[in-house]
Amino acid sequence: MTKVFGNLFCDTKGNVLPIAAAGLMVSVAIVGGGIDMSRAYKAENRLQSACDAAVLAGRKNVSTNGFDSNAESQADAYFATNFNNSSEQATDTVFTPSSADNGASVDGVATTKVASTIMKVFGVDGFDLAVGCSASMGVGNSDVVMVLDNTGSMGSTLSGTSQTRIQALRAAMKDFYDTLQTATTGTNARIRYGFVPYSSAVNVGQLIYDVNPDYLVDAWPIQSKEAVFETVVNQEFDHWDDPTSSTSTEYDNYDYDSWSNISSTKYNSKNACKNGLPSDTAWADTGSPTITTSTFINGSDQQVTRTTTTQEQEMTDYRCKKKKGKWRRQARDVTRDFISHQDEVRDPVYIETTSLEFDKWIYKQVTYDTSVFKTFAAASTNTGFEGSAESSTWDGCIEERSTSAAPNFRYSTVSGITPSAALDLDIDSAPDTGKDATKWAPMWPDVAYLRQTSGGNYTNSTTSDYGRSASSRCPHESQNLDEMTETEFDTYADSMVASGNTYLDFGMLWGARLSTPDGIFAANVNETPANGGEVSRHIIFMTDGVMQPYRYLQSTYGIEYHDRRVTTDGGSDRGEHTDRHTSRFLAICAAAKAKGIRIWSIAFTSGLSTDLTTCASDSSSYTANSSDELNAAFQEIAKQVGELRIIQ
Repeated sequence: MTKVFGNLFCDTKGNVLPIAAAGLMVSVAIVGGGIDMSRAYKAENRLQSACDAAVLAGRKNVSTNGFDSNAESQADAYFATNFNNSSEQATDTVFTPSSADNGASVDGVATTKVASTIMKVFGVDGFDLAVGCSASMGVGNSDVVMVLDNTGSMGSTLSGTSQTRIQALRAAMKDFYDTLQTATTGTNARIRYGFVPYSSAVNVGQLIYDVNPDYLVDAWPIQSKEAVFETVVNQEFDHWDDPTSSTSTEYDNYDYDSWSNISSTKYNSKNACKNGLPSDTAWADTGSPTITTSTFINGSDQQVTRTTTTQEQEMTDYRCKKKKGKWRRQARDVTRDFISHQDEVRDPVYIETTSLEFDKWIYKQVTYDTSVFKTFAAASTNTGFEGSAESSTWDGCIEERSTSAAPNFRYSTVSGITPSAALDLDIDSAPDTGKDATKWAPMWPDVAYLRQTSGGNYTNSTTSDYGRSASSRCPHESQNLDEMTETEFDTYADSMVASGNTYLDFGMLWGARLSTPDGIFAANVNETPANGGEVSRHIIFMTDGVMQPYRYLQSTYGIEYHDRRVTTDGGSDRGEHTDRHTSRFLAICAAAKAKGIRIWSIAFTSGLSTDLTTCASDSSSYTANSSDELNAAFQEIAKQVGELRIIQ
């Protein structure tokens, strides 16, 4: 061939056409090669994109089971969707996903063959293409505050299982931790966790106290009871006074002998008989006297010491007695006891004292000294049996600071919370230590009482003679943002207990306070990570129900029926009462989102309400009707807290 072209170039006779033909062949090879190579390059780019998309999908669907068949099928599906053999004129396409570290990263290899078109003329049938790809989930610095429903319904058993809702929550939390822990292994990313278990109260007292004890009041009015005592005058015996003496005598035990004739003479008249009749003899002692002594209390409460002397005496008695018409002189002996009483009488001497004795309880609002109680030391109150002293210790739940009983609340970045009197909904401002209205109070269940009528109905009279202890529930202690080991995290999850009513606003309020970079916990929230990177902030809000306030229990707003901090009528209209708490809830959500905090909401075993979707950030709401679905929701959030990225 070289020789031919050489002859052509050397022979200048009639060689234009052959040279033109040869040039055409070169042009076809150049242009055709460019076209086929462009097709191959386009197909390779598509193959790489499909491979990347596939491993991203596979990594996103990695669960606690690792890179299982579900994750693999998702990777295959994404590859098939993103690479079309027909449009790319490709054949023998194969995608093989795998993971050498159980899902921490997902690798892929994709191969295909693109047939040539023009280059077939030159013996080139096609191009073999091969690409590799790998995806991993990287997590940057993240703060995650979990606001978790710990109400009584969370103790219910899930349908068809022996597992309670709170047990399912604990399991999902632990898997969430494992997912983020895996994603950060080998990196310098900082993940911190905070917790706000909520029900009819929130347990944040220790967190407030640790920031500044003066943020808690030293005195607080509580719907309670007060003992009423009567003044009783008592006389207590001291001693017996000096004695006075008195004597009394009496005669007792007369004994008469029989009459006997003293002569045989019989008289015709009584006068004749009496003439010369002896006179009765005088009483004369006979024998020795008997002396006894006794001491007793008489009817006048006097002490009497009596000495009794008994002396027998004797006399002779004479008379005339007619018998058968004649009179005779007779005599008899008479004996008696002569009794003499010698009394020493002593009057009692008393000391007069007064004492207070319990009469009844009056149920009313009482202002208590909370200065000791708020330190978590035992504090004494006179609320024990019949007004006796009893001690109690604070468990950490709080009552909110000053608020407004307005029906509606809203938040704007310009004016903040409206109405502005609702200091309780301000997630940023710190208390003025000189104004109790701006502070929080320790909730004191031991002294909280409802007022009732004699018939047992509740009454809002300012005082009542009847009442009962108010129901009160305090969930597990909240935790500020902190890095945690798996053991620490799991221990916290297992410590939660289901009890109380559902107040969504209480949980969200303190979840926002733990998350905001401008609030009382700002020093902790704004702590710079060691890697110096930015921090993303998240609130995961989970509930298994809807707002369910109850006016006859002690909550974060006291006893609403009496205190009326949320309503002006004690919540007589339950629907309106609920709406007011919901309005507060949504205003808090708006305030938190305005701080750049992403709110995730999960409705567990209950429908996803408009309130929850409104509260949540965009595309951040989930519903779960089983343990598996709850876990899936937490896993999806974990994956979005983290960031999927291509690493090859």
